[in-house]
Amino acid sequence: MVQESLPYLTALTVALVEGLERWPRELLEPHRRFLLAQQQPDGGFRGRSENSDLYYTSFGLRALAVLQAWDTNVAQHAAAYLRSRLAGTAQLIDFFAWLSSAALLQWCGCDLWADAPPDWQSRLATLLERFRTPDGGYGRLPGATHGSTYVSFLVSLTAQLLDIHLPEAERLIKFVHARRGTDGGFVDVAAQKRSSTNPTAAALAILQLYDALDSATMNSAGQFLLRMYAPEEGGWRAHDRIPLADLLSTFTAAWTLTRLGWAERLAWDRLGHYAWSCALPAGGFLAGCWDNQPDVEYTFYGLGVLALTAVHLPQSSIPYRFPDVGK
Repeated sequence: MVQESLPYLTALTVALVEGLERWPRELLEPHRRFLLAQQQPDGGFRGRSENSDLYYTSFGLRALAVLQAWDTNVAQHAAAYLRSRLAGTAQLIDFFAWLSSAALLQWCGCDLWADAPPDWQSRLATLLERFRTPDGGYGRLPGATHGSTYVSFLVSLTAQLLDIHLPEAERLIKFVHARRGTDGGFVDVAAQKRSSTNPTAAALAILQLYDALDSATMNSAGQFLLRMYAPEEGGWRAHDRIPLADLLSTFTAAWTLTRLGWAERLAWDRLGHYAWSCALPAGGFLAGCWDNQPDVEYTFYGLGVLALTAVHLPQSSIPYRFPDVGK
């Protein structure tokens, strides 16, 4: 298992930056232009509608960050959008999107915490606990009766971003183990009967963050993820009832298995081909071969798969490995 001294999101960003640097810039340039075109006049980024959205803004900024495509104008406009959303929705997913975006903008000299009160970290720690659920996890809204593995993962990342400790971490660890299925994978909520790729990745990440991942859990969950691979496409399926792969599942599975130390078990050339099959020549990535509209979220995942692929293939093969870019 890979042990890291860097925070999770920082380690992810660094890994993707290093991987994308190995690809020729001309192959990545259309995706840089696509991402910049998704920023709206208010500074936010759009998804599949015309309006700016906190969730998609976080992915737009993250994708530009791993491409090293920041400039002052983009950052300042995004900071203005984030300031306008300080009194926004109570959904935890939006809260995490705001915080992770603010953290990225700090790298560009836009400090959204400059006017915050001295005790802002403790206030946010108190706010996070409003999302705590009776089963020990965290829910999407305050007062939720059941926790979500994915949302609990976001809370764990938020705590790391804020440099705070979640109270009763052992309850969270117990919650995660309770979401483990007999097939070795994990579900998002207790009512689900079949394990899925993305909740499994989230669960493993939480356990790693708290140094609570034992070898038996790691091996069974890793084997589950390997079973979700679709060799005919080269990517990962969300779960075994879905016949087609998607970029979200492919990226999270590849990143998670890499963090487990299982990178040598993956067919990286096939993964690279799958990512490029989802790329459009004009820029942007589709969710999968069944999709017809690119967006900033799946562009981040597509770039992420390409970055991981570049790290695990011979350097000399990278510029020429996948000549047929896009569809």
